[in-house]
Amino acid sequence: MPGLPPVAERLAAWDWPALRRNLDETGAAPTPVLLSSAECAELAGLFGREDGFRSTVHMARHGYGEGDYRYFADPLPPLVQELRAAAYPHLAPLAQDWAPKIGIEHPIPDTLKEFRQVCADAGQMKPTPLLLRYLAGGWNALHQDIYGGVVFPVQMTVLLSEPGGDFSGGQFLLTEQRPRMQSRGHAFDLVQGQAILFATRFRPARGSRGTYRVALRHGVSTVTAGERYTLGIIFHDAT
Repeated sequence: MPGLPPVAERLAAWDWPALRRNLDETGAAPTPVLLSSAECAELAGLFGREDGFRSTVHMARHGYGEGDYRYFADPLPPLVQELRAAAYPHLAPLAQDWAPKIGIEHPIPDTLKEFRQVCADAGQMKPTPLLLRYLAGGWNALHQDIYGGVVFPVQMTVLLSEPGGDFSGGQFLLTEQRPRMQSRGHAFDLVQGQAILFATRFRPARGSRGTYRVALRHGVSTVTAGERYTLGIIFHDAT
């Protein structure tokens, strides 16, 4: 879009050490606004198209919540591909550091292209970026996005709709299940075009006896009015 730098430049301008600290401490890190309102509208508008998707999931049918999501097919839309490829190198060092601490044994290379080859070698060849739509009354149960043995430990969600304008309610939710402790919950109010980075399955934490794993799940609280669209960027592919 005229007047905006390329996505890679926007991502490079973020305070990545601060985002890393938040991910290390809580498993989640809201980011600066990433996409313009026009880019958000462009992506949300793809949801109603007949082409460009490999599958559609009606959440209520499977007990996942109330709403619908659609996985993009390859080739991904240019903006989605750019977001996925440009964000990966910033997250790879964190993922490489976390991997042995949370039980990931497969390689985590420096580039998305190399990582997708790791996925392919394990039989995971279907792209996982997706669009999600919630109408009034919609919600998403707490869950983890795991599609096979190869997992990238961080993922990203971008809110495409305007809170208070397009919808009400619909907070991003994250819970931490700490060993021998009660769960801890986090709720995030995002603005249109803002992303949140969060742990896919586990984050490492330090305790008196060394490093241990904290399990995380994410979801969306009930949308009380309007229509809420979200873009999900998952870096590992699916079987």
